[in-house]
Amino acid sequence: MNTRLALYELARRHGVPREGVAVLVREAGLEQPPASLQRGLWRGIAVLAAALVGLGLILWLAANWDTLGRMGRFALLQSVVLVACLAAALQPAVRAPAALAALLGIGGLFAYFGQTYQTGADAWQLFALWAVLSLPLCFAVRSDVLWAPWALVAMTAIALWTFAHTGHRWRVTPQDVGTFGIAWIAAGLLAAALCAPASRWTGAGPWAFRTAVTLAVVAVGAGALAALFRSPIAAHFWLGLGLLAAAGVVLAQRRMFDVFALSAVALALDTLLVAGLSRLLFEGAGSDPFGRMLLVGLVAAGVLAVSVQFILRLARSHGPATLAEDAP
Repeated sequence: MNTRLALYELARRHGVPREGVAVLVREAGLEQPPASLQRGLWRGIAVLAAALVGLGLILWLAANWDTLGRMGRFALLQSVVLVACLAAALQPAVRAPAALAALLGIGGLFAYFGQTYQTGADAWQLFALWAVLSLPLCFAVRSDVLWAPWALVAMTAIALWTFAHTGHRWRVTPQDVGTFGIAWIAAGLLAAALCAPASRWTGAGPWAFRTAVTLAVVAVGAGALAALFRSPIAAHFWLGLGLLAAAGVVLAQRRMFDVFALSAVALALDTLLVAGLSRLLFEGAGSDPFGRMLLVGLVAAGVLAVSVQFILRLARSHGPATLAEDAP
């Protein structure tokens, strides 16, 4: 609820004069910016600056590829990582942004190493190594500023591993169900490692968890949806449906509840169920396609409404703090 609008409504209800309303607004501190605004603003600017410095370094290195020798490129990338790590260790005020620059520098270093020496390693191995070697940095800083991009790197490694073990093609075939199952379970475990109950060890916040859940849901949902359009339906569809249903049950528990994460899982489940119904209705020949389309639309609206009501009921039962955390 907006505090200013609630105050005006109470003043109108009790007939408070204009001068009294001005006093109430002043006493409530509504004329002053939030105390945490300036701190959060400068922190956001520092994080953005660190990300731009890291990405700018990689682009500058690519633009000056011919003017720098091999040792010069390695020295530059290693120096950036070293300086960023020292700044994170010695300056607590810029610890998270400096560590983010170091994480990006590590990625650039491994990318250059892979291009220079042509080790023959798959791309997923470089991303996996990047994720493993940056783990100590994430545990040391204990901030979403690092855990969220780390989740992106780790999920990319899982996606590229799936690509490498399906013949280097984005395909969904019956013989690949084991590969997809391993990848999806790994993505779920990674998201679970960043959940709120585990934050006492990792220091990860809600946005790292939500990033991991979103990427895992996209991977599972896309694979299961592709399996639905095979003939016959590939086992990936049923596996993805089961994993998403299990994730929904886990996220509905009080300790694991997160509105954003549960909404993402519910949306993926609704999409798969409606798509499955659509295939069932349109697979056979029929004389009334418009009637079937209307039925699919009504079912989709009903499933979405039920999901929304269920999530809101859980949010209310698990306490108002859950909704307050997600309020803008």
